[in-house]
Amino acid sequence: MRKKMLKLVAVSTLALGLSMFQGPQTEANAATTYQVKSGDTLWLIGKKYGVPVQSLLTQNKKSSSQLFVGERLTIPSSLTNAEKDLLARLVNAEAKGEPYAGKVAVASVVLNRVKSDLFPNSVQSVIYQKVGGHYAFTPVQNGEINKPASVEAKRAVNEALAFQGMGNGSLYFYNPKTSTSKWIFSRPVTVTIGNHRFAK
Repeated sequence: MRKKMLKLVAVSTLALGLSMFQGPQTEANAATTYQVKSGDTLWLIGKKYGVPVQSLLTQNKKSSSQLFVGERLTIPSSLTNAEKDLLARLVNAEAKGEPYAGKVAVASVVLNRVKSDLFPNSVQSVIYQKVGGHYAFTPVQNGEINKPASVEAKRAVNEALAFQGMGNGSLYFYNPKTSTSKWIFSRPVTVTIGNHRFAK
């Protein structure tokens, strides 16, 4: 009995030592697996996890969006929770009082900028970018970005992430009633939602 106890303690100690050596799993390398349930679609799964539908297709080597109940999908890594929170706080500040679709579109502008060669290549660097001595986004300048994001803004970020790669590529948005920039009015308009006009 004593030998068995010593063996158990030794195995437990070894396991604990190995887990401490490996260190905590980061969000970036933590693989998530999802088991498909009745009524699921790639769109709903993408919105739930905040990952592009296109990435779900690629990650799982799928040639169509057909799903089967019980099928296991690997959910690719997307933005970190900190990046999602920052983006949601920007959406909350920029699109407060705007329709939900407008919130999704504001988040999409930031994500499109990250993918564009014309802008920095991370959510944080896009949001905090300075152009001509001024921040690209007013909430960064006036501190509104530091306020907590609403549940709706967080949901809009996940939807924008799921939609990534399927939109019209808007890189700018502005309020035509208050904007004083002649340059922004020269950009091709992609859509108008609420008080915001979106453009390329």
